Amino acid sequence: MASSSSSLKVISTFTTTPSQTPPPSSLSKASLVSFLNTTTSSPISLKLSHSFSPSHLRSNDSTLSLLVTNALKTAESSSLSSSNLTKSPSSDPKPTILVSEKLGEAGLEVLRAFGNLECVYNLTPEELCLKISACDALIVRSGTKVTREVFEASKGRLKVVGRAGVGIDNVDLQAATEFGCLVVNAPTANTIAAAEHGIALLTSMARNVAQADASMKAGLWKRNKYVGVSLVGKTLAVMGFGKVGSEVARRAKGLGMHVIAHDPYAPADRARAIGVDLVSFDQAISTADFVSLHMPLTPTTAKVFNDDTFSNMKKGVRIINVARGGVIDEDALVRALDSGVVAQAALDVFIEEPPSKESKLVQHENVTVTPHLGASTKEAQEGVAIEIAEAVVGALQGELSATAVNAPMVPPEVMSELSPYVVLAEKLGKLAVQLVAGGSGITSVRVVYKSARDPDDLDTRLLRAMITKGIIEPISTSFINLVNADFVAKQKGLRISEEKVTVDSSPEFPVDSIQVHISNVDSKFASSVSENGSISIEGKVKYGEPHLTCLGSFGVDVSLEGNLILCRQVDQPGMIGKVGNILGTQNVNVSFMSVGRTILKKAIMAIGVDEEPSKETLTKIGDVSAIEEFVFLKL
Repeated sequence: MASSSSSLKVISTFTTTPSQTPPPSSLSKASLVSFLNTTTSSPISLKLSHSFSPSHLRSNDSTLSLLVTNALKTAESSSLSSSNLTKSPSSDPKPTILVSEKLGEAGLEVLRAFGNLECVYNLTPEELCLKISACDALIVRSGTKVTREVFEASKGRLKVVGRAGVGIDNVDLQAATEFGCLVVNAPTANTIAAAEHGIALLTSMARNVAQADASMKAGLWKRNKYVGVSLVGKTLAVMGFGKVGSEVARRAKGLGMHVIAHDPYAPADRARAIGVDLVSFDQAISTADFVSLHMPLTPTTAKVFNDDTFSNMKKGVRIINVARGGVIDEDALVRALDSGVVAQAALDVFIEEPPSKESKLVQHENVTVTPHLGASTKEAQEGVAIEIAEAVVGALQGELSATAVNAPMVPPEVMSELSPYVVLAEKLGKLAVQLVAGGSGITSVRVVYKSARDPDDLDTRLLRAMITKGIIEPISTSFINLVNADFVAKQKGLRISEEKVTVDSSPEFPVDSIQVHISNVDSKFASSVSENGSISIEGKVKYGEPHLTCLGSFGVDVSLEGNLILCRQVDQPGMIGKVGNILGTQNVNVSFMSVGRTILKKAIMAIGVDEEPSKETLTKIGDVSAIEEFVFLKL
């Protein structure tokens, strides 16, 4: 087995102080991370090389310098000094940093000490495009839209965009990557502020503080109308047990509440350490008196709290949301409030911000609202300012930021060889995580690469990053790339180990197959569990396309495209026709169907579909007597 943390040959320049030890010269394997950049009209490739060996490279041991090479020039003229990365075309060697929205003074001081700072607020898109060509870095909050036009107008000078906060919906990540601009955010500084605001909404809602306050200011005295409910002994379901969710849980425990949580990635031991039980989504919503939302807004979680979800909750449940407005179907919440299924709601976020003045949800008498104040404390604002300032300065100095959110690109020749395996790796990760049953915290993933090449010649970091991306991104706001994959996995308590196995196949191809094993979890599809008890899948690239070749102990041959229905069935005639007829009747287009036979007259049927079937359609498939289990997977 080859160690995944083996040292890598460092191509970039190291700067060390007399007290530091430079990295050893005997590092074994080179790796290059390239960003596309532009100086005038010619593309530039920014190449960052770094060692993943923790014994040789730590954040305080050395600073990675950037080597800039013009892709259109000859090799003899391609090597430039790392200082050219941040040097402006003018005679001033200091980089220019533009801050387009208000930032805490502590952060501004960090920026002033490093470069030329310009604070210009309320810029129109046209004004920003005119100004950006003279800037090396841009720091924004949520109000400034950093579009493709901004990157085009920068003419390659803009090296880093810093988002003072977590969300990066206002930054065109694809354009940033194409133009060689690193995007960093500040994801940790506002954790406590958001948690405290969640608790503030919970307690004020339970005791009708906002309504009673408005009543008294209207000259009324209605003690009987605003009788509240106690929190002691009530069950709080924390939906999303990340940094904010876990801090809310700690504080709720201090209020005497019984706390449960749902999060497919939360380690059970971390939850138990603060007295929280991890449960399935359905169990959480059906048993809670209060539900506090701390999940990211992703395609999986968009409007996950809808009519069906509310109908499965305890009558009189109370909802708190300081996460993202889009996780709640606002019209459905109004209906649930009107029917009494939801007794009260306390909301800090909305699908549209600001919401319309006529919003039925905002105006509802049983709803307490605040204008997205989750991170709005003086301390949090200063913390965010310092965090983003340090990230931007580090990026301009050539350091690899752990909070980088846009995906770097590898050299064309490497990408050309690995590209089909990159797609395979991400899809295997995405498929594997969907097989995990709710309530099972993922803590251990083992990846096995089979190849005819010598293990030392197979650099798997990009493949590992894409597997991590496939596992984490579907239900997370994290953006995974080669720079931050290991950091994000560690932050989420996810340990990914790698094994390289030499097999007798063609060395022409870098990888023969990739296996993904997830241990110590329950599976939605029992057939995906191997003999050792782990969810196990294997895939190969065939004809340039990713294929699933093994599921648990079942051999299959399934193209990983679109959406997939997997069924374990009794092997008997007519099954393809029965299932195909159900899908056809419901106007679901089938792209392919295949059946893999096994011993004992069992088979796995795989059905590729272009769109997601309705619940009614899936129920009909499950009702076919010969089908023993099935699962729908989005790829």
